[in-house]
Amino acid sequence: MPTAPASPPEQGGFARLVTARPRLSLLIALVVTALAVFAGSGVADRMGSGGWEDPAAESTYATEVLEREFPDSEPNVLLLVDSGEAGVDDPAVAAEGRRLAAALAAEDGVTGVGSYWQAPAEARAALRAEDGRQALISARIEGDEKTAAATLERIAPELRGEHGPVEVSVGGPVAVQHEMTETIQEDLLRAEMIALPITLVLLVMVFGSAVAALLPLLVGIVAILGTNAVLRGITEFTDVSVFAMNLTTALGLGLAIDYALFIVRRFREELAAGVEVRAAVGTTLRTAGRTVLFSALTVAVSLAAMLLFPQYFLRSFAYAGIAVVLLAAAAALVLLPAALMLLGHRVNALDLRRLWRRERATPREPGAGWGRATALVMRRAPVFAIATTAGLLLLGMPFLGAEFGTPDDRQLPASAESHVVQQHIREGFPGSPDGALKVLAGPGGAEEYAAYRTRVAELPGVLRVEGPVPSASGGSAYFTVLPKGEAVGGQAQQLVHELREQKAPFDTSVTGRAAQLEDSKAAIGERLPWALAIIAVVTLLLVFLLTGSVLIPLQAVLLNGLSLTAMFGAMVWVFQEGHLSGLLGFTPTGDIETTLPVLMFCVAFGLSMDYGVFLLSRIKEEYDRTGKHEHSVKFGLQRTGGLITAAAVILAVVMVAIGTSRVTNTKMLGLGIALAVLMDAMIVRSLLVPAVLKLTGRWTWWAPGPLRRLHERFGLREGEREPEPAAADAGAKAPEREVAGV
Repeated sequence: MPTAPASPPEQGGFARLVTARPRLSLLIALVVTALAVFAGSGVADRMGSGGWEDPAAESTYATEVLEREFPDSEPNVLLLVDSGEAGVDDPAVAAEGRRLAAALAAEDGVTGVGSYWQAPAEARAALRAEDGRQALISARIEGDEKTAAATLERIAPELRGEHGPVEVSVGGPVAVQHEMTETIQEDLLRAEMIALPITLVLLVMVFGSAVAALLPLLVGIVAILGTNAVLRGITEFTDVSVFAMNLTTALGLGLAIDYALFIVRRFREELAAGVEVRAAVGTTLRTAGRTVLFSALTVAVSLAAMLLFPQYFLRSFAYAGIAVVLLAAAAALVLLPAALMLLGHRVNALDLRRLWRRERATPREPGAGWGRATALVMRRAPVFAIATTAGLLLLGMPFLGAEFGTPDDRQLPASAESHVVQQHIREGFPGSPDGALKVLAGPGGAEEYAAYRTRVAELPGVLRVEGPVPSASGGSAYFTVLPKGEAVGGQAQQLVHELREQKAPFDTSVTGRAAQLEDSKAAIGERLPWALAIIAVVTLLLVFLLTGSVLIPLQAVLLNGLSLTAMFGAMVWVFQEGHLSGLLGFTPTGDIETTLPVLMFCVAFGLSMDYGVFLLSRIKEEYDRTGKHEHSVKFGLQRTGGLITAAAVILAVVMVAIGTSRVTNTKMLGLGIALAVLMDAMIVRSLLVPAVLKLTGRWTWWAPGPLRRLHERFGLREGEREPEPAAADAGAKAPEREVAGV
């Protein structure tokens, strides 16, 4: 059995603080977690399901004015009245329709009620199905998202169902958002029930020890509960999207497992080398612990870039992501070492692998298979570099045909009530009622309004123009413009630009789904270069501080970006074009929501940097010890290849569980991120990185003098210490029963 160093390195101040009173640390963590459970309870009920619009955009301003001054112009709840064979003009049906409209108008918080049976003659056609069997009652529920949802919950049970000769279904934007929120909460609970037991089984297979397998789950639970408490506090000051709950669960489990795998694995290596428990914890914190800290910073920076965007949907993911990353890192760096101090060698207890695997007579060198595979890749480095790069670029090609849209009811399952209502409206009613554009007009005379309407009606993309409808004060009016074709198709988006370019003797503002899409794309396009620049610059700086190299940070950014191509290609091929939609159970819309690529890039890039930092830190540590470049690359993959792959598989399981959601955006997020992390771990880290490092050779570690001195002063340096027994001999073998197989 290897012997411990004669003079183990002195523990740093942080290591002494963490290991001094481990029981007290765990007790404090237990109390704080209990408080977080209390503080974060009911957080989902305070979240919204919107947030895709730019609050400073023209369309947002026009929508707010219309809602305030023309409540009947912006209905957010629709009753689909189905009369069956009788037809909507049957006297009994008409009487029941008017009664339902009156009952809806009598409800508190409801205004602007209109119906087919009460509308002016010129507006009735849009409220009656072409087959004459269905008609609409429209209204506006006042208040913000949460108030409107509460009102809908109160009135919907009395409205839906059979009423004499008609059958009533409830739809409209408020119903869609409310049903989406409920569906997400139900799906998230199911995802947790799927992911947790599978994750535990995989962790047992990775660690062998049931005791060690429980540690990452405990770290993840602390991170998730703590983040829920943070989000609950944030909802007191700003809007937060309910979709962020999915990211909290996924990253909470995924990153906690990544960090715990890295720390526990290093701790067990030290124990297997004969190091005393306290010294093993100190070495683990000085090496793996610092790597975890750098990794958490890179992930947090990627997620923080979403704070630059005005849409609260994206900002919500930044709130949740930053909180869960920092809490996962804190738990891994404080609670995990305390637990390891108390467990000591018992971290290897309850080795369940013995139930299905016999003990080897000859101990196996850890990661020997990864070492052989890396050696093969480096021998054929040009071939692997070119082939993997070409393959990844090919997988990303479909994204060149990406079409962007706004989320609607088709995010929900086909059986959802609000989806059914909106589908009937799309297929059975004339025009595209949910795609109408509204033009808010300032003060003007009747002749000026009439001339403007005539010019708008002559535009090639216009199907029909209605209005003007003056306000009660006479200070403004609005026009309804029904575009030809799809609600947010290319023709409708072009029409938005044409309407905004129309000259008029009064101020105009255009809103509607196509206008909101154009404004959202403009806001993202304006801020995206800044977000990418911040991610790139901070990532380059952090990786430089980690490695002291100029070339490695550039490689890290480029290769991480390349690892995301398959995710972006699949986003279009599957979710936009609809391939596999039957298997995956979603309704393709022909486009993807504008903010999703930004969100998925920030999350996937951060996670890929997470794995990159793990690998590079071990390569750098060995290179500092030996000065041998190719040996260090092989050693780094030998020691972390299985670890990174296991972490990626476990995170992919969590993301796939999230991807079982019945809401399309959540499904796309879960399955897309799962694909990205698997491609990164199994292709980029295993094949492309060693091939590129072989090609760059010793130039990999070059830096000019000033930068080298900067790194010596501020970089990640572990100080002078004796070579580690676990790594001192490249051929050293650790007993398999003591060191995990990854």
